[in-house]
Amino acid sequence: MTKEFIPAVTASAEQSLHEALAAFDFGAPVVGAARYGHGHVNDTFCVHTQPPEDGCGCFILQRISAAAFKRPDQVMANIIGVTEYLGKKIEAAGGDRSREALKVLRTRDGQISYTDSLGGVWRVFPFIRDVRCYQSAETPELFAASGRAFGRFQRLLDGYPAGTLYETIPHFHDTEDRLAKLKAAVAADPLGRAGHCGAEISFALEREKDCSVALDAQRRGVLPLRVTHNDTKLNNVLIDKTSGRGICVIDLDTVMPGLSINDFGDSIRFGANHCAEDETDLSRVSVDLELFARYTSAFLEGAGGILTPAEIEYLPWGARLMTLECGIRFLTDYLEGDVYFRTSRPGQNLDRTRTQFKLVADMEDRWEELAAAVRAAAGR
Repeated sequence: MTKEFIPAVTASAEQSLHEALAAFDFGAPVVGAARYGHGHVNDTFCVHTQPPEDGCGCFILQRISAAAFKRPDQVMANIIGVTEYLGKKIEAAGGDRSREALKVLRTRDGQISYTDSLGGVWRVFPFIRDVRCYQSAETPELFAASGRAFGRFQRLLDGYPAGTLYETIPHFHDTEDRLAKLKAAVAADPLGRAGHCGAEISFALEREKDCSVALDAQRRGVLPLRVTHNDTKLNNVLIDKTSGRGICVIDLDTVMPGLSINDFGDSIRFGANHCAEDETDLSRVSVDLELFARYTSAFLEGAGGILTPAEIEYLPWGARLMTLECGIRFLTDYLEGDVYFRTSRPGQNLDRTRTQFKLVADMEDRWEELAAAVRAAAGR
């Protein structure tokens, strides 16, 4: 998820940390646990153990955000189903299941998560070694590696019954619903902000028909429902330190039924440009066609032919709609008083809106070039 403001629960994670550590069988004595990573949603700790032999063991222990996920039991049900399915597919193909898919460590009494005395829900994954997690694409090759990994994620889960998964965040990529929420925010205008962002409001409203393009295609059966990740940023792929290959997709809390073009599009929105999300100089904001083409080729390579001709044709729409949707979300939050997305200065959400909408406009202007890049990548 884009950097979001997630209200803290009443109790700090440290209050229940020792209770959670005692609930899981790490296979050796725990010698330490410390905050870990750059995540903004869940509370994450790296747990170190000391086995009888030389070396040490490492695990990732997380308390699931109660503010972001109202039904952590459903989050975990999705994760256990998907990771076990992935593990079997990877093993059958001769891969290394311990490095190429997350594995849920069960509690001492065999459960997939632990609920502490304060109501917090905890889960554990073994730590995957000799990998890096990048916060931004330092090279085109790195961006392509993430595309190949997310495409492979689609391929490996091609046979998984998407309809059996829970919606961990209802209407997450429902662009029609996002626009309806924007209209409600404009009508309410609780802080009187609508008057000085009329251009941005008009930009969104003028694209009301666009908001239905992918959803209509899904309703007509043109685009199939698949298992989708729904947060396809580079930092959700573990990159092997030696080969530079994306070996494992992580952060599966938002895995749920969705459209493959949305996973593709969110990566493009995030990675196929060279500007900050809140860039104020809009002349610098544009889609990098080379990065778009490289990611598209890698994504399709990773997907290995499982995408339908319609899904491939709609890939540019995925990029355009995910960018439009994100801009609508930023604008809605700005009008409502910056209550959802994390901000560090006044007007930041409005600047984010303008950046996303400029990217949308650039995609519209270069639509045929994007479509041609997709056709070339698909060998058409």
